[in-house]
This record gives sequence, structure tokens and C-alpha cells, in this order.
Amino acid sequence: MTGDYIWHMEDVLHLYEQPYDRLRPVICFDERPCQLLGDVLMPIPMKPGWAKRHDYEYERKGTCCIFLAFEPLRGWRFVQVRQQRTALDYAAFMQELVTTYYPTVDRMQLVQDNLNTHTPGAFYHALAPQEAFEWAQRFTLHYTPIKGSWLNMAEFELSALARQCLDRRIGDMETLAKEAMIWSANRNKARKMTRWKFTKNDARRKLQKKYLLLQN
Repeated sequence: MTGDYIWHMEDVLHLYEQPYDRLRPVICFDERPCQLLGDVLMPIPMKPGWAKRHDYEYERKGTCCIFLAFEPLRGWRFVQVRQQRTALDYAAFMQELVTTYYPTVDRMQLVQDNLNTHTPGAFYHALAPQEAFEWAQRFTLHYTPIKGSWLNMAEFELSALARQCLDRRIGDMETLAKEAMIWSANRNKARKMTRWKFTKNDARRKLQKKYLLLQN
């Protein structure tokens, strides 16, 4: 565990301890690739007392990527399915997130991993320099440390999505996007939240030996 790891960990933990601020909301962002799989044979319909049965064979239909933003203090999430996970896709997702759902915020506190497309520079791939600069100013970035994805609450939401929505074969992006939107709408309606309890003081107490090693 390095000093950089501890700094990024404490930065995120400190952010999670702050009270709700509607003008500077805390948003956790993550993404995951998804393989599209279709059935080779038509599944056998369900009968009373029998579950729907699928053949073991399947057909690969390509891949796509699921983008997810989660506001933990409000129990709200936004999901989008995109063909790729490029800087252009990242910039487009963030623009839609802000324009549609957060048009009046002063600055978004964004928690994310340090993938090379997750930077303010992504906006320069999509926009003219002045507009790209202005968009980049709308975010304060808080990066989770390498191998510290457990600090990103959006990862928990993606895990829930995988268990509750992606546990079956889906052969096209349109169906996947529809299913993901229904899933997110239901969770938003129920205001499903993550109760984060691990604090900076917890980290300093539990990882005391790691902290001390850096000073020796």
C-alpha cells in the first residue's frame, strides 16, 4: 500500500462523510463490458410446475458497455448502454447526465476509477476547445486508487444490475438497454441506497500498520 493509495482512499472516504449538497452532488460512476448472447434454439416455453428451459448452445452477438452513475445520498441512478467505451462515449454520457438531470448544479463531485478515458480530456475529443474546457470545469474528480474499486459505490450498483437483470441471455443492445432502464427506474422508485459506514478514522485504525510502514 503506497502513499498515493492512501491519499486517494482518504479523499473518497472524506467525500462520503460530507452532508448532502444539492449544488455539489456526489456522483459515483463506473462502467462494465457486457457480452450479447442469443439462443441457437428457441427456448421451451414454461408449463405449470416447470421452469422455462434453455439449450446449452448460444450464439455470440457482439459486445457493448453499460455506463452507470449513482447518487448515493439520494438513492438515484442513471444507466446507459453504449456500443463502445471510448473517450467520446464517456464525454457523451457525462453531457447527458448533467444536461438532463443536473442542469443547475455548480459542480459535480465525481467518484470514478482512473481508466485513461475517464478524464476531462475526453471532452476535447468531442467538443471545440472552449466548450470542452467549460464542460471540464463542471466536475471535481475523485479517483479511486488502483485495486481500490471497492471504494466506488457505483460498482455495487453494477453488481446488483448483473444479478437482477443480466442473469440471462440478451442478444441485442436495444433489449439490454430497455431492461436496464426498467431496472434502474424500479430501483429509483424504491430509492435503493447504499449505507456507507467505513470512514477515514476506520481506515486509520484498521490499517494502522500500513500507515506506520510509510513513515519508516
